[in-house]
Order: sequence, then C-alpha cells, then structure tokens
Amino acid sequence: MEPTSKKALVLLNMGGPDSLGAVGPFLYNLFSDRDLIQLPAGALLQKPFARLISHFRSRKVRVNYSKIGGKTPLLEWTRKQAAGIAERLGDDFQPHVVMRYWHPRADEVVRRLAAEGVTEAVVLSMYPHYTGATTGSSVKDFRRAVQAHYPELRCHVIEQWYDWPGYLDALANRVNEGLERYHEMSRRQVQILFSAHALPQSFIDRGDPYLEHVMETVKGVMARVGDFDWHVGFQSRSGPVKWMEPDTLEVIDRLGCEGHRSVLIVPISFVSDHIETLLEIDQEMAEHARAAGIDMFYRCPSLNVSPDFLDAMAALVRRDLEILK
Repeated sequence: MEPTSKKALVLLNMGGPDSLGAVGPFLYNLFSDRDLIQLPAGALLQKPFARLISHFRSRKVRVNYSKIGGKTPLLEWTRKQAAGIAERLGDDFQPHVVMRYWHPRADEVVRRLAAEGVTEAVVLSMYPHYTGATTGSSVKDFRRAVQAHYPELRCHVIEQWYDWPGYLDALANRVNEGLERYHEMSRRQVQILFSAHALPQSFIDRGDPYLEHVMETVKGVMARVGDFDWHVGFQSRSGPVKWMEPDTLEVIDRLGCEGHRSVLIVPISFVSDHIETLLEIDQEMAEHARAAGIDMFYRCPSLNVSPDFLDAMAALVRRDLEILK
C-alpha cells in the first residue's frame, strides 16, 4: 500500500481475558513472559511452568472475573483513551492499542500498520511508572514485532511519565473528587492510602526505578491536594517470593488499629478500571476495611477517560514530538 501521512498512536497495556474461556490462555501468556517471571532453571522450563501454573490458577481467576462481568474492561477503556488522545492530537493521528498478554497483540497491530502504509508511530506506555516487568516487557515485545514484520516503521516510544505535571494534576483532581464523599467537617481526618501494584523485591534490589517513580508521583499529587495524612501500600501480591512492602491490607489493618474510621484509597499505578480496582479494591479491600473498623472506606475515581487526563496525555505526546524536532 502507498505510504500515508498519518501517524499511528499506539497505546501499550497489559490486557486481560475478554471472556471466561480466555482466562487460561491469558494466564499462560502472562506466566510465559521471562521479563515478568524468571525461573532459576532458565528459559527451558518457562513454558512448562506457565502451562502448569495457568492450569491450577484458572479456576480461581475465572471466579474472580465472573464477579466483574466475566471479562476485563481494560481493553475497552484503553481503546477509548487511545481515541480520545488521538482526537486531541488532530487528524494526523490514528489510534491503536496493543495488549501484552491478550488480543490485540503486537504482531497483529504491526501487520495492520504495514498494510495501511503507516510509516511513523508514537508508542505510549500506559504504565506511568517504569518497571522492566510492565513497560519494559511491553516495549520489548512491540519492538520485536516491528523488527519481524515492519522494520521500516519509525517509532518514537514514551516509556515513563510518573512526574508529568498534567498527569499529576488529573490524579490530584480524582483524589479531590474522592474527598468530596466525606463530610467537610471531618474531611481533614481522612487518611489517604495510595495503593500500587506490588513487584517482587528482587526487581527493586536490582535497580528497577518503579518504587522511586511511585513515590515521586505520590509526593507530586499530595503537593497539589494539600495537608492530609497519606500512606502507601502495595497490592496484588501472590506466590512465595519476597514482595515490596507494606501490603495495602496491612496498612488498612494498621489504620484501623490506630482508630481511623475514614480512608480514601487511590489506585496509583493504574490509569483505568480493571479487576484490581473493581474486585480487589472495591469488593475485597472494602470488606477487609469494614472488618478492621473503618466505616468510611472509599476509592477515588479512576482516570479512565477523564478529559483532564486525556488532555495531559495529548500534551505529553506533543512535548515529546517537539523534542525530536
């Protein structure tokens, strides 16, 4: 096909099962990724391990997804984000989405770009905080697909934006919206709890900047929100390895023991709703908080397609393209 003047805006995200039947294959793809899980015995055992662990975990995970409608909303939200950002960038950009562990995968999207004659792509990771397990893996997979199917494609990759002012503004706005759920007479007593996805401690020990990025985001948000007590925890820990601490549930227990009755939880490493907000926070953590004596436990709204967030992402793309000139 003849080259087109349009640029592709490609958003990278984790992905998730689009049906209960997709849970097993999704988990297999997830556990096959050596950027995420590295077995001591090396790559030879990775796929047998992935088959085994996905088989044993599929049943429980299917039950979890059935509690939020039988699929993840992550693809829908990411597509809407891509469309909203591209619209703000102008007619020269066409939106695309690549999911790391489920469809649409990098190979199929890169083939589509080649068929459409797109010669330039801005690739934007939708993980604000860099870690080799998420952004690193997704970018590596996309570049592999480009090299395999369309090496002529010119790519500009935006890997991290944890301190981007527009992002911090948008997240602070969501925190303020969450604070409005509490009576103004007692609002200053609300404990703000930022919850990020946990990583194995070994990632941090080897120099991964994820923790530093998360903390810089939290400090930037609180500088905008004002004088409130705040805390940071890490959720979604599983398996026998040593994980980042503290666990978000442990922070909730501590706040309850200290007599706090109002907690606002802020999903800090997620830019759209998915199972870890809709199930883990809204259902499981909320129940845990009530058992700990916390009567007013709310989650601030996710960024999703908030206009200020989409504006911020479009401005980030423009800024990076200007730097390249």
